[in-house]
Amino acid sequence: MPRHRWYGGAIVRGRSVLLLGVLAAAAAGGCGAARQDKGEPKRSYTMKVVSARFPARQAVAKLVDFELAIENAGARTAPNVAVSLDSFYYTETYSHLASDKRPIWVVETGPGTAPKSFVETQSVTQPGGGQTAYVSTWSLGSLAPGRVRVFKWRVAPVKAGRHTVRYAIAAGLAGRARAQLANGRPVRGQLVANVAPAPPSVHVDPATGRVVEGARPLIP
Repeated sequence: MPRHRWYGGAIVRGRSVLLLGVLAAAAAGGCGAARQDKGEPKRSYTMKVVSARFPARQAVAKLVDFELAIENAGARTAPNVAVSLDSFYYTETYSHLASDKRPIWVVETGPGTAPKSFVETQSVTQPGGGQTAYVSTWSLGSLAPGRVRVFKWRVAPVKAGRHTVRYAIAAGLAGRARAQLANGRPVRGQLVANVAPAPPSVHVDPATGRVVEGARPLIP
C-alpha cells in the first residue's frame, strides 16, 4: 500500500506530488503563502565524506549496512545536512505495472532515531527519524563546523547482480544551502556491490555453538 505524506501543502505519493493549489494561488494572487525555502540561507558550505562503507560482496536476503560519515569542513553551521540516494531502486519496463520502481535493496532501517508512534501500533520496520518528504532523501539536522554526522541504512539485497549506489550530499532541503568540497565541486560519490543470488551456506559449529559460513563438515 503506498504511503502518503504531507509536506508544505502537498501530498507526496511515491514520486508524484499533488499540489493542492497552494503554489498556484500564491503565484496568481500573491496570497502570502510562505515559501518552502524560507529561512534557508542561500550559501555554499564546505563539507566532505570522511568515510563511505558498503560491503562489496553481498547476497540476496542477507542484511548489510550502508554508511556515510559526513564532516562539516567549513566555518559555518550547515542548516540541515542531507543525503540523496538514487540507486536503491531500478526502473522496470514491463507494461501495466502500478509502479515502475522495483527495489534492489529494501531499507529495513534508515538514518536517525526511530520516531515514536502516534497510534497504538507496532511498526514492522523502524524507518528512522531522518526520513523526508523528498524521494530517496534523508536529513539529520544542522551540522556545526568540525563535527561529523553518520548516516546509516540497514538494507536487505533483493536483486542479484552488480549494482552501483550513487549518493549526493546537501546542506539543506530547499536547494538554497549547497554542499561543496574545498575545490568547489559537489559532494557526491558512488560505491559498487556484487549481490549473489543466494545467501552463503552456514552451519553451527558444534564445538563453539557459533554460526559460521560454509557447509557443515561430514562427521565420520
